[in-house]
Amino acid sequence: MTEPKPRRVLFLCSGNYYRSRFAEILFNRLASQSGLNWEATSCGLVVDIPNGNVGPISPHTVDALIARAILLTEEHRLPIQVTAEDLANADLIIAVKEGEHRPMLTRRFPGWEDKAIYWQVHDLDLANADEALTAIEQYVRELIQHLSER
Repeated sequence: MTEPKPRRVLFLCSGNYYRSRFAEILFNRLASQSGLNWEATSCGLVVDIPNGNVGPISPHTVDALIARAILLTEEHRLPIQVTAEDLANADLIIAVKEGEHRPMLTRRFPGWEDKAIYWQVHDLDLANADEALTAIEQYVRELIQHLSER
């Protein structure tokens, strides 16, 4: 008997470079360790608009993962622009900051803004990387706990 297909959580941020990537990779590690049949992906809401990100993933994200003993064995992928199909294929959609991402969802994918769960994690303009990524870690751990209890 085969295990059922994993359910999918989609993490969203603006550029899919920093916050959502950290949430995706951390979630997948913790879900695997917990035996949770969920997998995460992540996308950005405005990857297609020049934003100054350099390279495929934020060095802050890489450093935070290494500090948590999560070594990235695969080559880093480039940020991915979210599509309507990505939203439709997700069982759970989480955007990392409501004030920033609800308007983007409303503008680009009307109707989806009320289907997302919103966290409150600032970008680097309002919080340093350690504060932001520690907050995401707490949210991810609470999510894993919640999904494990279902």
